[in-house]
Amino acid sequence: MLVFRYNRILIALIIIGLVAASFVAWQRHVIERANVQVELVSDYDEIVEMARIDGIPLQAAFRQLKNAGLTSLAVYETTLEKLAASGVVTAVSTTQILHSYHAGTLTNWWWRNEVESGRLAAGQVYVLDRETDRFAEVHSDLERRVGKHRIRYFNESGRRFLIVDAPFESLLYWNLGLPTYEMQSAASNGFLILARPTNYAKVKPDDVKAVFERIDSVGAAVSGFYFVGEEVLGFPDQLPLVAAEMKKRGMSLAMLEHYTQLQFKNQDGMFALGELTDYAVVRLHQLLKVEQPKLSVAEAIHRQVLGSRERNIRIQYLKMYQRPLPGKGLIETHVAYVGGVKAGLDSYGVPTGPATTFPPYMPNRYLLILMTVGTVAAGVLLLSVMVPVPRRLQYMLVVLLSAGLGLPLLFGSATLPRQITAFGSAVLFPVLAMTWQMDRWRATAPRGGASLGRIMLDGITGVSRTFLMAMVGGVYLAALLADTRFLLEMEIFRGVKLTFVLPLLLISIVYLTRFNLFPGVDADDSRHLWQRLLHVLDYPAYIKTLLGFGVAAAIIYVFVGRSGHSAGVPVPEIEIKLRRFLEVTLYARPREKEFLIGHPSFFIAVMALYQNWPRLFHFCFVVAATIAQGSLVETFAHMRTPVYMSLARGVDGLFLGIGLGLLAIVGFHWLQTLTYLLRRRFPADE
Repeated sequence: MLVFRYNRILIALIIIGLVAASFVAWQRHVIERANVQVELVSDYDEIVEMARIDGIPLQAAFRQLKNAGLTSLAVYETTLEKLAASGVVTAVSTTQILHSYHAGTLTNWWWRNEVESGRLAAGQVYVLDRETDRFAEVHSDLERRVGKHRIRYFNESGRRFLIVDAPFESLLYWNLGLPTYEMQSAASNGFLILARPTNYAKVKPDDVKAVFERIDSVGAAVSGFYFVGEEVLGFPDQLPLVAAEMKKRGMSLAMLEHYTQLQFKNQDGMFALGELTDYAVVRLHQLLKVEQPKLSVAEAIHRQVLGSRERNIRIQYLKMYQRPLPGKGLIETHVAYVGGVKAGLDSYGVPTGPATTFPPYMPNRYLLILMTVGTVAAGVLLLSVMVPVPRRLQYMLVVLLSAGLGLPLLFGSATLPRQITAFGSAVLFPVLAMTWQMDRWRATAPRGGASLGRIMLDGITGVSRTFLMAMVGGVYLAALLADTRFLLEMEIFRGVKLTFVLPLLLISIVYLTRFNLFPGVDADDSRHLWQRLLHVLDYPAYIKTLLGFGVAAAIIYVFVGRSGHSAGVPVPEIEIKLRRFLEVTLYARPREKEFLIGHPSFFIAVMALYQNWPRLFHFCFVVAATIAQGSLVETFAHMRTPVYMSLARGVDGLFLGIGLGLLAIVGFHWLQTLTYLLRRRFPADE
């Protein structure tokens, strides 16, 4: 039997890299544990609307929501339509006035005088003051949005008004500026403010400064910005000024998590502004407008709490329900919603308050280089135990590949080389773990069968060892991308789907170097690897073979299609219920690929080998077992998830998988026994 030699120097390099990765992973954990406070936000306007519908005082609604745990109110820029509805101003189209005058229906003397004075022209808008204290603010906002040259100001007979040269239908809904009154109201009721301004057309420094001066004039605590529209404030030329003003006031930038849970809903200038603020960025989660009505309040609460625990969501944006709970009003429903999220976070020890942010963090470049060398060593080690590679060539490959991937780290963050190295760790270590296990099987597996107890014991110890070896790749991956940009998902791990497929392909090749899958081909002669691969193509195309490939193709489609965030394969309702049960029952919900497929398959692979099942069965279960190891490492590619959560998810999956694996081999043993008894009871006719 051919014995594959594992280069101890390469193993030593992997261990050195693991020590470096463990140190960086711990630093990441400390940073993540310090960034746990969650801000609960609702719209100021929605609360006003709910209070009006329910017929309760606005102050009472604010008080109930504050007591329920609401932290902040989101304040949008006002509009003429909104100001007119609240009685602050009157906005009238001059076209309508002139039409009434010429039709003889204009009876108001003041308007008749305006027409007869020749001041009115079609296509303009009259904005009349109805509340003196706020008119100056409206005037200032209109000048910035429309331009001073398009506005005329009049103060006659104690009446102040503006004539604006702009289309009435558009001007009515233009965002003007953050309303002082609403910010003061929010602050006086004990809330923080999440400001929601829009950008200016051809934005100028004065426009930017005016936004911050408005905020300063209120004296309220503004936690950050959550911009409205397709651009952030200051885009494209004034982003440094916006960032400087935000840093001066300790304000954060809220980015809305994309509905795929991957990165963010993009706004022009958003990432650039985040970088200029030294990554004072907060991940914000908001249920989709079309999705929320389909969810019960309890389901929405579960979603919000889960997002903060598992995806570093630090602002939960809680929108109103249009339909109240049975027997409750809209405010009572929203109070139940807010209170449920607060209670859920409290139950996991997650505090609420102003959203915390990550400090700017980048791992030590020399530690990153050690991890790079360790990953390269793992790749060369795997190559050397697949095909004969002279020691000198192994060391040359380590030096050359390490230099290519590691040297850029000396001159910057080297994002792409780190992504490549992280991808390598996600692929290589699961395959190495299973390869080492196959070599143990070849050396220690009993030749004449084994008892059920021996199969159980070797299954438990084997899957645990394989788990620990694969976990090395997870630690590497968690550390290689452990900087603030990746933790915030401003940068992401690349190649998720490939990390599921490549380990299966590689372990299939490795298997052919260890076991005689096909008759007439010597597995102990690694020189015949290419011959064995070609033998697969020469396999007879029986109908059953084609059916088998069809089933395999369907399984691969589901397996790959369910991977990543662009999945097109739907999740069955029963699986959704299982996930919900596991989320509630366990500390971290494990992946179905691990505890339902991969780990149980490992036990069946042991049984297949020890009891001399057809080799093809053993091969299939080895490949299936590799799924768990690949999934385990890929879990750490979700950098938004705290590293301890990824570790807990893997451990939970291992214990569940061991339990199901033991049940699986007991089931197969029972079937074997039953088949044996039936054959004795009903012998075949000779």
